Amino acid sequence: MRRLEGRHVVVTGAGRGIGRAIALRLAEEGARLSLLARGRDALEATAAEVGGAFVAAVDIRDAAQVDDGFAAAAAANGPIHALVANSGIGGPNEPGDGDRFTDLVATNLVGTYACVRAAQRRLAPGPDRRDVVVVSSVLARIGVPGYTGYCASKAGLLGLVRSLAAELAPENVQVNAICPGWVDTDMAWEGIDLLADALGVSREDAFAEAMREVPLRRMSQPEDVAGTVAWLLSPDARGVTGQAIDQNGGAVMP
Repeated sequence: MRRLEGRHVVVTGAGRGIGRAIALRLAEEGARLSLLARGRDALEATAAEVGGAFVAAVDIRDAAQVDDGFAAAAAANGPIHALVANSGIGGPNEPGDGDRFTDLVATNLVGTYACVRAAQRRLAPGPDRRDVVVVSSVLARIGVPGYTGYCASKAGLLGLVRSLAAELAPENVQVNAICPGWVDTDMAWEGIDLLADALGVSREDAFAEAMREVPLRRMSQPEDVAGTVAWLLSPDARGVTGQAIDQNGGAVMP
């Protein structure tokens, strides 16, 4: 199926993990891709895998860089039909010197907002539907000790999505979020390793402990999340807006 044939989709954080999988899936669906992230080398590798895409190295904490990146994407690939805002950072933070709270919020929440507004300024003209999909987290739903910055920033994204969905609905722009749980990425395994250190157990035992909280007893694959993104951008998801889709193996059931 090539449900996104000819549509220009910008994917942030497309160099690895979930973002890379999203880019690969959307290319299969026929999308014309612009890929943004901090590291150009990883972006170039993803672009090669999808058979060519516009790439730009952008730090989403810098609003001017974001605007320049989206302007260049629109110049290269035309007006934007969809944004997949996937860029973000993870990990814990602690009070005191070196507290990462501000950086986590500046990247995951404020940076995502900058991306949405930069895309909005360059959206393809209506009346046809346009889309924004934001990648949040299962930690938007629950509190985890030591992860105040990550939890707050990812929960903030859900409020952002609801407000934007209402704000942009008159322009026929659908705005949604996905809340993945454990996904088989470098970031997830860094979390497993931190859990192992905290519990004083092996990585294997920490993984087993984490999966005990997941009814399906498995990590998702990046391709699973990519499939959900592809559906949200497809005609099959017409009328779906302001939603946060939980894709976490049943770990959280709101």
